[in-house]
Amino acid sequence: MYFAPHFAYKRPIHKQSKSMQFQLRTEMAFRFVALVACLSCVSAGILQAAPLAIAPKAVEDYDPNPQYSYGYDIQDSLTGDSKSQSETRNGDVVQGSYSLVDPDGLRRTVDYTADPVNGFNAVVRREPLAVKVAHAPAPVAYAAAPQIARVSYAAAPSVAYPTPIGYSAAPAVAKIAYSSPAVSYHI
Repeated sequence: MYFAPHFAYKRPIHKQSKSMQFQLRTEMAFRFVALVACLSCVSAGILQAAPLAIAPKAVEDYDPNPQYSYGYDIQDSLTGDSKSQSETRNGDVVQGSYSLVDPDGLRRTVDYTADPVNGFNAVVRREPLAVKVAHAPAPVAYAAAPQIARVSYAAAPSVAYPTPIGYSAAPAVAKIAYSSPAVSYHI
């Protein structure tokens, strides 16, 4: 843990004379009195506070009864993507539905409504897709596998390998000693 040396903070860097200290104190007191006087005049109603200048925002293109209707349907035979959505709004009431094919092969259909009285309500249905009946291909007749002639192999000839050459012990390594530098960096 580091502690600052005690001799570094005994005295302030500069000293002020007594007359300078008195002058600073009277100046601060005058500022405080002037602030209190202004605040009391404002609270008494003698001075009027400046009104906040906030310009009203001009609301353009406000429709009190919004109405729209949209929908889409995607059937992609290449990727198998199948989804659709439709929605209608009349004022604050929204009605719509969307459907998609889940990875498990079921079609999920969500019918929803939203209004200020009942909030958002959704009904989710899951239905199996209509499965196309595929005709089974005709059975394929397989020919019997041809007989493979058995071949017997003779045992591999035994080969005698010479014993490995012996190795001698590793050569001795000379140890090198290093001395410290001639110049010392310690004080």
